Amino acid sequence: MAEYNGNNQEDPNASDAEITTEQTEKLIQFQDLTGNEDTDECRSILQRHNWNIETAVQDTLNVSEGRPTVFDTPSSRIEPPPPEVNTHSSDQRIYTVQRAHQRPSLLQWGYWAILFPFRFVTFTLWDILQWVLRFFRPDPRRIVTDPVGDVLAFIDKFNEQYGRDHPTFYQGTYTQALTDAKGELKFLLVYLHGDNHEDTPVFCRETLCNNEVTEFINTRMLFWAASTNTPEGYRVSHALREATYPFLALIVLRENKMTVVQRIEGAIEPQDLIARLTRVMAETEAYLVSIRHERQQRVQTNTLRQQQDEAYHESLRQDREKERRRQEEKDRKQRQVEEQLEREMEEQRQVQEREELKQAKASSLPSEPDPQDPNAIHVVVKLPCGTRLERCFLKTDPLQVVYDFVFIQDDAPSEFRLQTNYPRRVLPCQATPDPDDDITIQSFGLAQKEMIYVQDTSD
Repeated sequence: MAEYNGNNQEDPNASDAEITTEQTEKLIQFQDLTGNEDTDECRSILQRHNWNIETAVQDTLNVSEGRPTVFDTPSSRIEPPPPEVNTHSSDQRIYTVQRAHQRPSLLQWGYWAILFPFRFVTFTLWDILQWVLRFFRPDPRRIVTDPVGDVLAFIDKFNEQYGRDHPTFYQGTYTQALTDAKGELKFLLVYLHGDNHEDTPVFCRETLCNNEVTEFINTRMLFWAASTNTPEGYRVSHALREATYPFLALIVLRENKMTVVQRIEGAIEPQDLIARLTRVMAETEAYLVSIRHERQQRVQTNTLRQQQDEAYHESLRQDREKERRRQEEKDRKQRQVEEQLEREMEEQRQVQEREELKQAKASSLPSEPDPQDPNAIHVVVKLPCGTRLERCFLKTDPLQVVYDFVFIQDDAPSEFRLQTNYPRRVLPCQATPDPDDDITIQSFGLAQKEMIYVQDTSD
């Protein structure tokens, strides 16, 4: 038979930087159940609980209610104290099964009277000896080192002695069982096993292993059990303070506290056990229904609030995006205006520099020689606009003088070059000539009468 495992947890091998899709869904569900909107804190809580959302939610609820946490790190094997349990509620049902005893005969009375002094002295001395030994060797059951191991050891022993046809044992600590029962709003039936009690074997075989009892418990509640000879069972025994064995305690959430609503002591019959548990559960079910409704309302409220927050953040994001785009458009237009101003200023500067350069070249241009001078040549310049310019130059004049003559003309392009038609040659001169350029008209080889064309290179 499969057994409930309170330690089933996911392997938290996801890195701190990235989480899986399944873990993301658990993170959102955890925020809905707890109402905690801090994503980093919720993620840290889930990681500490190995992404077990049931344990993480219940542990968070316990902390918010001032209850002890059930979180137990792997490095520490010492189980924390169980959550607070109300063991003496005002309406608690207590049922004790009385054993049927035969009336002793006169022989039995005489036998008991003879042995009474010996038994009294023996048991008294044994109690004194145990009391003295506690000073030197404390009871090992008081030191809880491996609570889960104690429970699993009891389950294995029970299966070995009575078989596997029994209610599904919760494979976890008493604390974890209380936590799961509280989180799932289920009843928790606790069974304390007295190994040395004479009624224990009969109860286990005839009641716990009864098919109807098994089906009833498995479908209606969680079932946790331990032997009182183990530290975990001994601790629970002190918490519940049972009077005799076999002992059963029905625990459920009432008024935000796990409460013992029924105690059954003694070897109860299967049908009687089912009937008494059913009666108490029916009386308590209304309170569980109201709690489930409150939790559902809280989940719906948290979901609605989260949806509203998401809608608000989405609207805020869209507004910010619109503002960003408006700012980008404003900046773009501002840059265009600045670039246009820079271009206009650059054009004005260039025009100003050209005018200044024209004035400088016009003032430095040598005067036109006499056309009859044997060293004079006649140059005709044709501008792109169709204007013809004519002037005489000395053969000894620098070739740059021809360029400067064209440059100072109002109809001349802003950038140009000079070239002859036949043979086609480009005059090696420009607006700002190289200081080392000393080519003269004669050395370049212009004819006595020369036609020069102006080619616009401003494009």
